[in-house]
Parts: sequence; C-alpha cells; structure tokens
Amino acid sequence: MFEFVLREARIDGRDDLADIGVIGGSIAAIEPRLPEGAPDRSAEGRFVCTGFVDAHIHLDKAGILDRCPICEGTLKEAVSLTAAAKAGFRANDVHARAETVLKQAIVSGTMAMRSFVETDPRVGLASFEALTQLKRDYASMIDLDLCAFAQEGLTQEMATYDLLIAALEHGATSVGGCPYTDPDPARHIDLVLDLAERFAVPADFHIDFDLDPEGSDLPALISSVKARGLQGRVSVGHASKLSAMAPERFRELAGQLAEADVGVVVLPATDLYLMGRGAERLAPRGMARADLLAKAGVRTAVATNNVLNPFTPFGDASLIRMANLYANVAQLGTDEQIAQSFGMIGEAAASVLGLLRDSAPTVGAPADLLILDATSAIEAVRRIAQPIAGWKKGRQTFEHPLPRLLRLSS
Repeated sequence: MFEFVLREARIDGRDDLADIGVIGGSIAAIEPRLPEGAPDRSAEGRFVCTGFVDAHIHLDKAGILDRCPICEGTLKEAVSLTAAAKAGFRANDVHARAETVLKQAIVSGTMAMRSFVETDPRVGLASFEALTQLKRDYASMIDLDLCAFAQEGLTQEMATYDLLIAALEHGATSVGGCPYTDPDPARHIDLVLDLAERFAVPADFHIDFDLDPEGSDLPALISSVKARGLQGRVSVGHASKLSAMAPERFRELAGQLAEADVGVVVLPATDLYLMGRGAERLAPRGMARADLLAKAGVRTAVATNNVLNPFTPFGDASLIRMANLYANVAQLGTDEQIAQSFGMIGEAAASVLGLLRDSAPTVGAPADLLILDATSAIEAVRRIAQPIAGWKKGRQTFEHPLPRLLRLSS
C-alpha cells in the first residue's frame, strides 16, 4: 500500500524507533513496524525530522567576493560595494551563483527558504528573473519564497517602488524593505506595508542593524502593523540594536513585538562579522537574543543571510551549523535551550514565514524527511550533525554518505 517506507527512524516525541510510510507525497502512517513490500530505506536508528527552513538568505548577492574587495569590513562598506557590484549583475550570472548556494542548502537539509531579491534601478529585474527561473528549476526539491526587496531605500529613489510592484505582479511572494538605508525610515516602512496589503503578501524588513540602543525603527513598524491589522504577517531581520539595549527596554520591546506578532530572524554569521568593529577590546557580540525574545512570545528564527560577499565573507548554507553558532554565542547549554535552537531552524522558522510545519514528521503532512547523523535534535545541534539523505514529498532529493576511514594494514 505504501510507495516508500523510511524504517527505523528516531523521531522527537516517540520513545521507540518507528517506520514512516509515504503515499502520494504525504506521510500516511507512522508505526513501530509497517508491512514489507514497498521500496524502503533504513534510517538505522538515526534522527529524522522534516528538514530545515531558512527564513532569511540573499541568493542574488552570493559569491561576489571576487568583485568586491573588502578593506574595512563594515556595514557601510558592504552596502556600498554591493550596490556598485549590482550594476554588473546579469540574469545568467545571478542564476549560476545562486544555484551554487541553493544546491549547498538542499544537501544541508533545507527544504523551505525565503530569499530576498533586490529590485532597484541598478539591477532592475535581472536578479528577480534569475531567481524566478531557479525557483522553477528546483521546485521539486525546495519551497522558495522570493521577497522583492528594496535594499537601497525608497523615498529618495521611488523608481525602486515601481520595480517592487513589477516583481510582485510577476510572482514575488513577499515584499521587503530596509529602513536604515532610507532618509525617511517611517515612510519607507509604510510604503512597503502598502504593497504587502495591496498584493496580500507578507512583509519582511532589515531593521535596527547597529549597536546604538537609541533611535530604533521597531516602534514605528510595530505601530503601523497594529494600525493596519497585519499581525502575524510581518517579520524583521537583524535587529541587532536589541543586543545593546538595557534589559528593561529589551523586555518592553519584546512584549510589543509579541503583541504585534512580528517575527524576528537573527543572523549570527553576519551580525558577528559586522557589528562591534569599533571596540578595541571586549567587542560586543552584536546579536539579538532570539531565545529571550521567544520566551516573551515572539516568533523567532536563526538563518543564513549572506554567503561569500562583503556582508558575510564565508558560509556554506548549513543551518545546523548556524543553530550551533547561535547557541555558542548566546551561551546556551541546557538540553531545553539546545532544543529551542534546533526549533529556530525548523518549526519556529517556518512560523516566522507563515508556514505550518512541525519539525517532527506527522501523519497527513507532506513527506519532507531528513536523516541526520544523530539520535536527537539536541545531539544534532551539539555535534553539527551531517545530513545523510533527504526526501521532498516522498521523492529523494540528495544522498550525502558518511565519511569512511580506510585503515592501512600493518
């Protein structure tokens, strides 16, 4: 009766190993022992989850270090270098670079992703067209949400607004802005939210990306979200200002974010690389505490952001590595804390994107299955466990065999 059975899987919430039966791309049964006869594969007692969710990545800007020589390593320099490089982007170039990273993400266990795609007079719609093609090319392997994004501001360059509209008319599934690059951040926020309402898509902002505890744009965003009734439809990335705020102010804003149901995505690799460069010693970590925000009721995620560009001159699109990095920097060590870190690349990250997706396989859900070389989510984060194999809606998408030691005979 089953089209495929993944046997001897260790699943969160179950004491014993279980078999997972797939029919029509969905999980039809999870039982201690399913009947023989269907094509099958043993997980050999390893941990199985539903794959990872990257809530914030820039596929269009990946892999451009060869054209963006880094001198200072600052946010200002990264914005400037990348803006200049965009003028030379062509659709085939963007597709090739983005495809390299997307393949890395897939073999690292990512099965859903939001990629920002910049649409402004420097690049036009070239990047959007490239990522739209990439989305079609890999639709059977990963769910890709394309966020039409205004990196360079809006109010001083309204031609970008028209390009955002064009991208949304041609299939962009979310819209994003960057208030800190705009001379009028509040107006920038409202313009992006106008488009979110007009096209009935989620909005996602890069916001408060510095370590000055004053001058946050979050209150303006929260106020506008509540006034428009967009609770649960808006998220933000970075918000590194939160790491510099006094505890009482942090708790106040956390409560307001929870009340407005604004999700927060923390980007450890980029935030650590760019923030706190002016300190001569005891440099600040510059990373918002997603775990503390989650305790206040905020939907939170940990994500990749950039790969091999001036914002983050390293990376491999591995979310299990990012969850481990976050736990290290936030000094999390208990099993409960590590499990929460895993959730922030799984079901919690899905929630930020508005997806209903449990980390543990459940009957009736799509058969998105990932075998990790671990016995639990906690062990997977602690050891940065290698993904071994993955299935998207019951169809295998990758195989990543474990390394073998070759002993020499004495």
